[in-house]
Amino acid sequence: MRTLILSTAILATLSFSYTAQAIEFNPLSYVKGAVEAVVEDRSAGDIAKDTEIKTKMTAAVVDGMGTDVISVNIDVYEQVVMLTGIVEEEKLKTQATEIARNVGGVKKLYNEMLVIPKVEQEKGMVEGLVDDTVIETKINAQLLDAKAVNVTNFRWRSLGGHVFLFGRALSKDELNKAIRVVTDIKGVTNVTQRVMVKPKG
Repeated sequence: MRTLILSTAILATLSFSYTAQAIEFNPLSYVKGAVEAVVEDRSAGDIAKDTEIKTKMTAAVVDGMGTDVISVNIDVYEQVVMLTGIVEEEKLKTQATEIARNVGGVKKLYNEMLVIPKVEQEKGMVEGLVDDTVIETKINAQLLDAKAVNVTNFRWRSLGGHVFLFGRALSKDELNKAIRVVTDIKGVTNVTQRVMVKPKG
């Protein structure tokens, strides 16, 4: 059973990022994600359902929107979905929402994609994305060190220093601590939490 959960978890924790007609994968995240999924509080059934939703939704967004999407990340936890990324127009964000809602099995959908018009996209955008990678790495390290925070149940995305926190907290106190930890990280300008509070059992 452990082998089955591990292999399913690898699929469930893939990070899909669509940029310039390509889906980029970070192989280093596979092992980390797979190990986390074995010890997190999602059931094997939820992991399988989340994997299916993420796979179908990624294909639907890429096929339906093509190069209109600058970047998109799809996170799924217990059939709750959070979309993050960048589009150039509000109507494209709406389109992404409509496409995602047509994927079966979704309990709730948060579309946190940022709308950044082409005229506002500066040449330094790449450096900003690099900074976001640093922020996300720091979040992982800080939450791992934080007591009373089960990092394996959380997901996070940083866009220009605006962090979107997602997943599951076992208590309100755990969620509040996670938010405090993330807020105190250098470079974080804002935190939006889309975390469900759900005790074990």
